[in-house]
Amino acid sequence: MNRADLNARFAAGGAADWGWTFYESLLPYMDQAAQEKAQALCPNAACVLVCAVPYYAGDTPGNLSLYARGRDYHLVLGELLTPICKELQEKYPAYHFVPGVDSSPLPEREAAWAAGIGLRGRNGLVIVPPYGSYVFLGTILTDHPAPPTDRPPSPPCCNCGRCAAYCPGGALREHPFDVERCLSHLTQKKGQLPPEQEALLAAHPLIWGCDVCQRVCPYNAAPEHTKLSTFSTGLVENLTPEAVEGLTNRQFREQYGQRTFAWRGPAVLRRNLALHQRQKEE
Repeated sequence: MNRADLNARFAAGGAADWGWTFYESLLPYMDQAAQEKAQALCPNAACVLVCAVPYYAGDTPGNLSLYARGRDYHLVLGELLTPICKELQEKYPAYHFVPGVDSSPLPEREAAWAAGIGLRGRNGLVIVPPYGSYVFLGTILTDHPAPPTDRPPSPPCCNCGRCAAYCPGGALREHPFDVERCLSHLTQKKGQLPPEQEALLAAHPLIWGCDVCQRVCPYNAAPEHTKLSTFSTGLVENLTPEAVEGLTNRQFREQYGQRTFAWRGPAVLRRNLALHQRQKEE
């Protein structure tokens, strides 16, 4: 494998950048269960390819995070990575090539930084100018020997501190990152929430995700728009109580199954919408 052979393939799929790193370099970020799952997917894993695909399509009003308004990125990146894996398998039949998007046992952000993609954002995101942090990450795990490293690891961002200062839940103010104060996490968390978390959600303008740390980031001041129509057309920017009320789980999947916000089902969305409604009435 070499960069020249793969540049055109990743670019044709909409990737803004891509790179590789040694699988072993990621082991410090993986617990035993993740390592076992990775080895089950690809015994003798040696190399991880990583790509960053932009999704920004403008910042219009709505109650859904910008990343969740287009087609489900799991599907889109899967359609990018699967043909590349097939081509690599045909070229190197003695090796395995396993695509992964989000649900992979691999730590995608650490893989991207080790591969020299973009910058290491203080908010834990991968920043890829001129697209900013509005990128999705995909990986290919393989037992093919990693080529010599051709890039240094990603440098840190400018550390202006805006993401930490503006984080509505205070999740970024101390180290390590406090996921239980992250609004993006809380909007997706199932079940009854403690009163403090309910209050955070009720005051939050979105019912799914949180874009605050991205909107205030100087690298996102004027991000370039994605060239992928799957992330820029047919957007769902807003969900009302009427849009999800009364739907069975099957009906919900039929209507919204190809949207990122659908993976948790309708219950968390109904809860979040109810919290917003209660906030308005108080």
